[in-house]
Amino acid sequence: MSYPQNVKVVDNGIKFPKIGKVDVVIHRDIEEAVKTVTVSMNAKGQYFASLLVDDGNGIRNQSVDGKAVGIDLGLTHFVITSDSSKFNNPRWLSKHERNLKQKQKRLSRRKKVSNNQNKARLQVATVHDKIARCREDFHHKLSRRIVDENQVIVVENLAVRNMMQNHYLVQSIGQVGWGEFCTMLKYKSEWEGKVYVEVDRFFPSSKTCNVCLNGFASLLLDIRFKCGTKHDRDINAALNIRDEGLRILTSGTGDSAYCLAVRQGSKGRKSYTTLQATG
Repeated sequence: MSYPQNVKVVDNGIKFPKIGKVDVVIHRDIEEAVKTVTVSMNAKGQYFASLLVDDGNGIRNQSVDGKAVGIDLGLTHFVITSDSSKFNNPRWLSKHERNLKQKQKRLSRRKKVSNNQNKARLQVATVHDKIARCREDFHHKLSRRIVDENQVIVVENLAVRNMMQNHYLVQSIGQVGWGEFCTMLKYKSEWEGKVYVEVDRFFPSSKTCNVCLNGFASLLLDIRFKCGTKHDRDINAALNIRDEGLRILTSGTGDSAYCLAVRQGSKGRKSYTTLQATG
């Protein structure tokens, strides 16, 4: 529920129209004028108020002068950067999986529409809330670090919904939160006057050598291209993502430097050929 007007922050509380003062825990001092207050409730029955304020400061002017980094998102390593940094995937759901299964099993055995069932439901919600808060905390800290250390941030525009159609990886993809992480990178970059760029999802970052730009068919962890350069697959992809993002910024267009020509292969399968743009 949103309150677009007549909401004031008072001592240790928020004053709502027709409701009056509601005691709250305020995490920081609110000195600016409150524009909108949105009240929400989570599965545990806890209420949260999100305050939209006007601090009087506009969005900073963006500049590309500074360090650029390409980011490849993965499952084994959550983030791989073009400067060879790798950040492991915490796998919060896996760490709490045993506890979650026990709570869900207890919930399934409770009598329907009873106080015991409601207590068990709250226990399951508590575990889910713990996982969500741990994941969000990790995303905030890592995104803040990347934004503080770089001026241009380039990532892939992943189709997460399509990727989750793979039944073998749906749980792993669902628990990493790529979309939430990229959203944090984007708005934090805008706040700090940094540049956030997304590269097309069909750009063959993993199958192209960042030195000679030759394509490669397989996706081995350690690959050697025609120029003789041996790459780590993920770092090579991050380097290609960074270079493609810089090319987009330099050219002033959103056109991809590469495209995929699709032709019908044998036995009804589609084969893909990488075409390098010239000029």
